[in-house]
Amino acid sequence: MSGRPPENARVRVDGKFFRLAGAKFFVKGAAYGPFAPDAAGLPFASPEQTARDFALLRELGANTARIYAVPPPWFLDLAATHGLKLLVDIPWNQHICFLDTPHEKAAARRAIRDAVTACAGHPAVLAFSVANEIPPDVVRWTGAAKVAAFVDELIAEARAADPNCLCTFGNFPPTEFLQPLAVDFLSVNVYLHRRLPFENYLARLQMLADGKPLLLGEFGMDGLSEGEPARCEFFRWQIESAFRGGVAGAVVFSFTDDWHRGGQQVEGWEMGLTTRDRQPKPAFAVVRERFSQAPHFPLPRTPKVSVVIASYNGDRTLRACLDSLQRLNYPDYEVILVDDGSADGTPALAEQFPRVRNFRHETNLGLSVARNTGIAAATGEIIAFTDADCRADEDWLHYLVADLLAGDYAGIGGPNLPPPEDSPVAACVMASPGGPAHVMLTDRLAEHVPGCNMAFYKWVLDDLGGFDPIFRKAGDDVDICWRLQQAGHKLGFSPAGFVWHYRRSTAREYLKQQQGYGEAEALLVNKHPEYFNAIGGSLWRGRIYTTSKFGVFLRPPFIYHGAFGGGWFQTLYSGEPSAALMLTTAIEHWVLLVLPLWVLAANVRVLAPVALAATLFPVLVCVLAATQATLPPDKQRWWSRPLIAALYLLQPLVRGWARYRGRFRLRSALEVAPENLDSVNLRDGTDRLDLTQYWCQRPLPRLDFITAILQRLEQRGWPNRPDIGWSEFDIEVQGNRWCNLQLATVAEAHPAGAQVLRVRLRARWSLTARTLFWSTLGLELAVLGVLLGPAIAVALALLTGGGMAWYLRHQARQMQSLLIVLLDGLAKERGLVKVRWDEGKSRLVPA
Repeated sequence: MSGRPPENARVRVDGKFFRLAGAKFFVKGAAYGPFAPDAAGLPFASPEQTARDFALLRELGANTARIYAVPPPWFLDLAATHGLKLLVDIPWNQHICFLDTPHEKAAARRAIRDAVTACAGHPAVLAFSVANEIPPDVVRWTGAAKVAAFVDELIAEARAADPNCLCTFGNFPPTEFLQPLAVDFLSVNVYLHRRLPFENYLARLQMLADGKPLLLGEFGMDGLSEGEPARCEFFRWQIESAFRGGVAGAVVFSFTDDWHRGGQQVEGWEMGLTTRDRQPKPAFAVVRERFSQAPHFPLPRTPKVSVVIASYNGDRTLRACLDSLQRLNYPDYEVILVDDGSADGTPALAEQFPRVRNFRHETNLGLSVARNTGIAAATGEIIAFTDADCRADEDWLHYLVADLLAGDYAGIGGPNLPPPEDSPVAACVMASPGGPAHVMLTDRLAEHVPGCNMAFYKWVLDDLGGFDPIFRKAGDDVDICWRLQQAGHKLGFSPAGFVWHYRRSTAREYLKQQQGYGEAEALLVNKHPEYFNAIGGSLWRGRIYTTSKFGVFLRPPFIYHGAFGGGWFQTLYSGEPSAALMLTTAIEHWVLLVLPLWVLAANVRVLAPVALAATLFPVLVCVLAATQATLPPDKQRWWSRPLIAALYLLQPLVRGWARYRGRFRLRSALEVAPENLDSVNLRDGTDRLDLTQYWCQRPLPRLDFITAILQRLEQRGWPNRPDIGWSEFDIEVQGNRWCNLQLATVAEAHPAGAQVLRVRLRARWSLTARTLFWSTLGLELAVLGVLLGPAIAVALALLTGGGMAWYLRHQARQMQSLLIVLLDGLAKERGLVKVRWDEGKSRLVPA
């Protein structure tokens, strides 16, 4: 074939799927060959037989054949004539310890280079597979990292011969852990004959594939051992399950029972859809029928979906967003645009889309209010949300709704992928910490999905009261996900329901985004303190899926091989990034350690090296994080990793400063609650405030009383953290910026069915109080010890510490008195009598 074909004749990767000449291309294929060698020693049938076979493949509804040898030119041309694409497996000695011998490595590279050169640019080629099912004991012997790196080297050889070719390698469960970085899509051979294990494993593979397409490189069943009826039923459900699960394609093994391997004809297996003489079997008709329906199998129902976009000054990307939403492959949906007081060209742009329902706020009211406006206007049973800086894949709603209906979920989300046209700076931003990510509890169950790609049943949003208006820029998605789960609902994940999400294209925009996230975290930690640690870092139960590694990995991942390396499903377990190292980049490190050290070093020169080490260490940590970052090869520049290191260094400072500034500005409802006469008398009195007791003539379930306390706290707007099973208290009330109160209850049984409910109110200093107390004492001792001497410094520190401790105790008593007044009111409403222990009478008496 002379000349190079136009690029639109070649299949390319498009997010989680393939695209050909502008349209989605779903692989529907069959494995073909290898056959007994011909006169030239090639494992292909004659051109005449191949033409007949290709005609049968087209009758099957297949558009792809997977072959296991490098095809001659006539084979490529014949495939193109029949409209077939070829997944070409390139053979080499991969079943030996190939990395132990330089000769074998060179031979493998040469085999890849020669094969791709022979087929380069041909429109019949779908992709090259540079290896297939490398034996797990060979991988264990050599080392997984070395094998994966060599696969990447082979892909580099392929691209040197044909820069635009697609490359993969054929993986299978025993080497599931192999994750070469350079593959364009994940290709896995899966032979599971039961539906539930297959669908569960498919969900796992989608997590491994992440933002790349997933191809079932081989699947099938032996008709000789299982029987043709069982095989027909198997193909009927497996093809449907695969495409419903969001695969980019599936290849049946195999086209015919005629199969030659290892120098001999394979006997005792009948895996083909046709017999040796090419007579279609009953399974042929089943696969043909399923291929005709794939990829979009009918949904059980198609509820109306309202797609809501909240936009504030987003006209730069809004057109692409609205254009994509006009082309969704879903029968019943509406698009609602909420212009949240934009001062750019958004109003004029919205008028160009008459099918879009447009609502405008005259002033900027914030993201949550804008989304609530969309919810109020929505007429759909399901409400889906995306952002103005996103564009949706045309099958976005199809997969979101399908997975929402298939699971016991109240809401669902999907991936957000960087578009290929993003700039190299945006690629660095993507690899830096703090970007939008999904957090997975299992392969299907999510803890959090980002706001740019999420959908909920409308009744759930109504029950939850919509989005909380306090979240103006960010944090609304985190809050709604947590509240949804606290209400007992589940959040699902649809791996194929993706949107393209433009990352920030400059470092300034990225840091501004992180500042907004920090402000949102201040609100979240005030509203959901149970999800944050002592310094305000979020505590996720699930695994975070994002391109950014969120830190530095100090140890390699480890692999479960099974006993003696014989496990069928061999799994990689990735270590967590070092939290201790990343703490050195936190704002607390700079304020509480680096700054005091330099102050001391100004007077005590011997401390200068310590101060310098404390300054340089987080810089080195950020440099190491940048070296471990994953970047698309075509987006890498000489300055990419230095920029990522700088963003790793600046991000926690900008986000942490915004978080602390927000937390100091926030005054909780309890802090500004007016004290009444009862609380003042309690606070200024001599009675204990850490314990209150109530007499019940009839038993009152303790959990009912706790529930009533929580309800009253919510009514007052007092932030609280209920026990979720790990605490020694029932409720922690986040009272003011200085103190928290931990409430614990116990029910005492008394004669005649009476009961005493005891409530302990234990005060604890807040993070702010502890930080201020110890940093003040530390600085006084350090600075005054140098200037005035140790004795005077200790005396002044004791005086300062005593004064601060007295003030904090006063704040704690104020909090306790307010809470006791609240508890007394609840007890009175339920007919309980407040009591106290009388030492003289040795019994409880009315308080």
